[in-house]
Amino acid sequence: MIYPSFNHEYKKRISLLFALLIALVACDNESKDSVETADSVNEIKQDSVVNNPKAIITDKESTSFLVKAANSGMAEVHLGELAEQKAINQKVKDFGMMMKTDQAVANDLLAALASERKVALPATVGSEPSKDMDDLNKKSGSAFDKAYIKTMIRAHNETIDLFVQAADKVKDSGIKTFIDNTLPRLRNHLDSAKAIEKIIR
Repeated sequence: MIYPSFNHEYKKRISLLFALLIALVACDNESKDSVETADSVNEIKQDSVVNNPKAIITDKESTSFLVKAANSGMAEVHLGELAEQKAINQKVKDFGMMMKTDQAVANDLLAALASERKVALPATVGSEPSKDMDDLNKKSGSAFDKAYIKTMIRAHNETIDLFVQAADKVKDSGIKTFIDNTLPRLRNHLDSAKAIEKIIR
């Protein structure tokens, strides 16, 4: 039998241990990008019964998907804002606005799924989208428009692949629903980007 005082002390020790592990991971990942840091934190599994009995326990594939999708989603918002500011073709500017608006909604839904499952998401975009932003920031005029749309076509192809693969692997029904609802929008965005590319060549 576990007496109340012992059980309380056990809970305190588990919580303290988890907080210490998170701090150690944060220190160890100072040189890593935000996506790698989130992955490292997610490898440390908190005792959800002790700390949050209502938490939804999810599988490794679902956790990995949430982190990667969050990184992609943040990148789309930032790049969309950049297109709003720098694009000279109105269709490119409007596409950037659509990316920012649509993806912000999807990001909120994804963040809610991650929060329910106690999955740590990256705080900032990872190294690859950061490079895209740096490269696009150096361009202007029609060169920016062409590079932005090219980046969007590549990024959407990669994101669609991520979602399609995850749909076959994840076991979490809530995340599966998110994937099923989001894929058509991603494909529509890709089609729009390809149509714009033909116009601005």
